[in-house]
Amino acid sequence: MQNPSRRSPTRVQSAGRALLHALYPPQCVTCDAFVADDGALCATCWREMPFIDGLCCDACGLPLPGADPGTPVHCDECLTLARPWAQGRAALLYGDKARKLLLGLKYYDRLDHVPAAARWMSRAAVPILQPDMLVAPIPLHWTRFLKRRYNQAAELSRALAKLHGLEHCPDLLRRTRATGTQDGRGRLGRFTNMQDAFSAHDKRAPLIGGRDILLVDDVMTAGATFAAAAECCLANGAASVRVVALARVARAL
Repeated sequence: MQNPSRRSPTRVQSAGRALLHALYPPQCVTCDAFVADDGALCATCWREMPFIDGLCCDACGLPLPGADPGTPVHCDECLTLARPWAQGRAALLYGDKARKLLLGLKYYDRLDHVPAAARWMSRAAVPILQPDMLVAPIPLHWTRFLKRRYNQAAELSRALAKLHGLEHCPDLLRRTRATGTQDGRGRLGRFTNMQDAFSAHDKRAPLIGGRDILLVDDVMTAGATFAAAAECCLANGAASVRVVALARVARAL
């Protein structure tokens, strides 16, 4: 007969979680409303969250009008730009609700947003995942990393890789120079600013050769950052590169 004083780790964790929820009830990811579980949205915020469902651009994930024809389709932007990656997806269309989520994750240490965000990204990424894929984040420059103390893209990529049982390498790439913010730059300025901005980490470069790579970032606007990182992976022998972002901006400013 099992000693009742020797509780299983799972039971202890469940009891601890129940006590924590009793003292601090879970709140909606984007507002103060109480919800049933950590990392959940209340009914109002769920309706307002701009999830990308249905037909979307196969290269960048931008939602498109019409029914799915059963073959890959591309938005006007991706028809005019040569994307170095094979496919891309995003979980949300950038807007008020998505912006609030991103700002909290990026600037206000809201790492509690990661589990929910990774689940949404996981659902969006399913059509482009490959067996034995290597998952890696878009890196920060070391000066920004020291200031922020974490890389939000790495937190998202780690959780996403875990959900799908894929290998994760948080330092596969490094940012060779401080590129500054892309805000306020036009399309050409964004691509010029990111040119040769990445290199493979000396000790991680052998992991790239012959592998399908999934690059992860919090937001895609013109795609300049993903393009520079994808080109770096391909130059180091990647078999293919695919990209996924938490949010997709509908049009570059």
